Amino acid sequence: MKALYKSGAHAGFELVDRPEPEAGPDDVKIRVMTTGICGTDLHIESWDAWAAQNINAPLIPGHEFYGEVVAIGAQVRDVKIGDRVSGEGHIVCGICRNCRAGRRQMCINTVSVGVQRDGAFAEYVVIPETNVWVHHDTSVTPELGAIFDPFGNAVHTALSFPLVGEDVLITGAGPIGLMAIAVARHAGARKIAITDVSEPRLELARTMGVDLAVDVSSTRVKDAQRELGMREGFDIGLEMSGHPTALPEMIDNMNHGGRIAMLGLPSQSIDINWGKVVTHMLTLKGIYGREMFETWYAMSAMLSSNPLLHRHISAVVTDSLPAARWEEGFAAARSGAGGKVVLDWTGF
Repeated sequence: MKALYKSGAHAGFELVDRPEPEAGPDDVKIRVMTTGICGTDLHIESWDAWAAQNINAPLIPGHEFYGEVVAIGAQVRDVKIGDRVSGEGHIVCGICRNCRAGRRQMCINTVSVGVQRDGAFAEYVVIPETNVWVHHDTSVTPELGAIFDPFGNAVHTALSFPLVGEDVLITGAGPIGLMAIAVARHAGARKIAITDVSEPRLELARTMGVDLAVDVSSTRVKDAQRELGMREGFDIGLEMSGHPTALPEMIDNMNHGGRIAMLGLPSQSIDINWGKVVTHMLTLKGIYGREMFETWYAMSAMLSSNPLLHRHISAVVTDSLPAARWEEGFAAARSGAGGKVVLDWTGF
């Protein structure tokens, strides 16, 4: 099969022929149709410090995908050949304290598809049946199915706290931040503001119905508060950027008792005014991945019941390229000028 391959501890990928994976007794083999390019994949491709510390090359990367089931193991019970599916990329142990308590997203022994084991930048991928998400809604296109993983990040983050009637600040208008706009609106938020320094991404946010898109290279969040007619600060913060200045400015603009969900991974330490966190009684919650599998049920339910949200989430995919043009796709994803980039693997 054709696959993007990280052959060693160095920058770059190679599009090469690799052996097809075989399904074990509890596994499902999927013919990959589309894959999304994630920030994690950019780290792996460039072989930065994070990749050098976390990746054991050689490896096939990729964890955001949509495809068709072509083979199942002898112990597989519910997934059927021909099902159209996406996959939860965090494979858990099932026996640690959190797994046994039903908190699988907190498994201490998690293995990630495309990070610690071969992933989906290939014509075929194999994952356990327990990680397969079957799409019963025919309105889920291959492009939309490819971004269920990051859509889940947006849903997990945005729904961490009740949003009905609340004023929401989102920092970072990348694909997940953009999807969080649609989720927050669906969940009943009052005013939604989003920040970034990329005008194309801020314009995408405006098309998704955000109340205010703020270019923080020239405007401060406190000015956005005044423009929205707010008097007491934001109730909910969704930190999606990982930028070292985003969280401190968010904290400065929260109402007393405000709640912040943090998804963005910082690349350096962040100086936080912990005195303000204490005296303003703020709640900070770290988010990683998706709740297994409550987030997945919420995603499918929202898409099937809200045509506007379906349209907005689908619109996050701004670039779709054949997998053979993966270098162009990675360049587009790295530029930060658009939304999600999807690679099509059906042309081989």
